Amino acid sequence: MTFSSPDKPRLVELVKELAVVHGKVTLSSGIEAEYYVDLRRATLHHEAAPLIGKVMLDLIDSANLGHIDAVGGLTMGADPVAAAMIHQGAARGRVLNAFVVRKQAKQHGMGRQVEGPDVKGKNVVVLEDTSTTGASPLTAAEALMNAGANVLAIATVVDRNTGAKEAIESKGFRYYSAISLSDLGL
Repeated sequence: MTFSSPDKPRLVELVKELAVVHGKVTLSSGIEAEYYVDLRRATLHHEAAPLIGKVMLDLIDSANLGHIDAVGGLTMGADPVAAAMIHQGAARGRVLNAFVVRKQAKQHGMGRQVEGPDVKGKNVVVLEDTSTTGASPLTAAEALMNAGANVLAIATVVDRNTGAKEAIESKGFRYYSAISLSDLGL
């Protein structure tokens, strides 16, 4: 699916400028790459973050998923993406909450793995900043389903085209990405 948003061209420029780092790196998946997309350099940037919120809202709206109550994903990559989306949602008059999924449940307090407003019975979209293998959003989706959420889809800002889409779809989830490697000239 080729995705279009009025804010996407400027966001792509900013991601290229701020977040694409050239040189040999080993990704968290163990895969070696000739570049790294350090998307936190964009998701936490004063101009790029609001654009990420707008583009990701446009992306999930274009997917026709129906009513979405909340967005979020595995901490830390998804956190600023979710924050940008709820702020831009509010600017559009939209009620949208966010959640944070811990890698494992807290061993104290309420012992929750999913933090934020209760997701039980809610329609949610799992977010990720960049997807390599799909492991992080799949971990988040499992925790959300265990918490009673209805996971409608998984959406990422940048897809590295390294198998995440296939891994996520093989588990029965719809997968959407806003920016491709070809958008970035990679």
